[in-house]
Amino acid sequence: MKPRIFLSFVDLSGTEMEWVEKAYRDKWVVPLGPNVDEFENRLEKYLGVGHLVALSAGTAAIHLGLVSVGVQPGDEVICQSFTFAASANPIVYQGATPVFVDSEADTWNMSPEALEEAVIDRKKVTGKYPKAIIPVHLYGMPAKMDEITAIAKKYGIAVVEDAAEAIGSEYKGRKCGTIGDFGCLSFNGNKMITTSGGGALICPTKEEAEHVKFLATQARENRPYYYHKEIGYNYRLSNISAGIGCGQMDVLQEHIDRRRNNQRFYTEAFADVEGIGVLQNPSADFNSNFWLTTILIDPKTGKDPESARQFMADALIETRRLWRPMHMQPVFSNAPYYGGNCCESLFDIGLCLPSGSNLSQDDLNCVVDTLKAYMKK
Repeated sequence: MKPRIFLSFVDLSGTEMEWVEKAYRDKWVVPLGPNVDEFENRLEKYLGVGHLVALSAGTAAIHLGLVSVGVQPGDEVICQSFTFAASANPIVYQGATPVFVDSEADTWNMSPEALEEAVIDRKKVTGKYPKAIIPVHLYGMPAKMDEITAIAKKYGIAVVEDAAEAIGSEYKGRKCGTIGDFGCLSFNGNKMITTSGGGALICPTKEEAEHVKFLATQARENRPYYYHKEIGYNYRLSNISAGIGCGQMDVLQEHIDRRRNNQRFYTEAFADVEGIGVLQNPSADFNSNFWLTTILIDPKTGKDPESARQFMADALIETRRLWRPMHMQPVFSNAPYYGGNCCESLFDIGLCLPSGSNLSQDDLNCVVDTLKAYMKK
């Protein structure tokens, strides 16, 4: 039977088992330990930062980023609408209200124009500016961080940068996740590298990082008995999972290079196919890791992403529709939204293609041939 081609399957090709076995031998199976320290050190070295905390999920990183910038009940937080729910859910965890903004066509990320419109209008409506802004580097493509951070600075708003899909991506030579006040990474099973589940929060100072570690381990005070003055969370990464991460760091750049090569291959393969456009870096300022290669299908061809997805699934090829914008989700139906219909339009015509770093050339050829067959039928 023909094997299924997955969208983004886990690629364990480093020294993961050596680190995991060491954790078992040393009986370090708790959410602390030497593997956690080593994983944090390796990430800091790669990113060129000095203060990073490994956590149980990228969602936990966003949540503690919002806690760290002081988001409280009654506050508002501006979030990119075109994203996964994990970008927005932590706003609600804090009792705050999400305010969604549209994307722009170059990067599919937060529109600086819609962002400033939202900031100004929310001040008129509520009497105060939003507490934080969450831009997202969607599918690994960097957002226009210069414009976004300039607006944030102008109005005194913190930026919690969602780089869950963007480790290794760069904006004007700066690693995504290191540009905002706080940066959030994810190591879920389908990401560029994995710790099974896991994430990290990049912090601006040692003091902030220490406080995040404190909050992530239930905010237990340093006393000979359990004593708590703040609400804490069980958010630290386990030593075993961190061991997987240490091994994955050995092959991180290789994984990034392969996914970028996948995107280049798809770009060349579909160059002569009418109605398919592959998302590209808009300029030399942007260097996406292309965690997922994404395409737009021109509706003038009579084709659409949902029927394409089903056609590919019948051929045992996993594709996926683009993220359905948050302001279109029932759970956020009452949230304010600013901008036009860019992200709605992208959702209507976009599709994610298999992009894993472990795809063979035969796999890639099969994806291309099958999608071409769909476009011709």
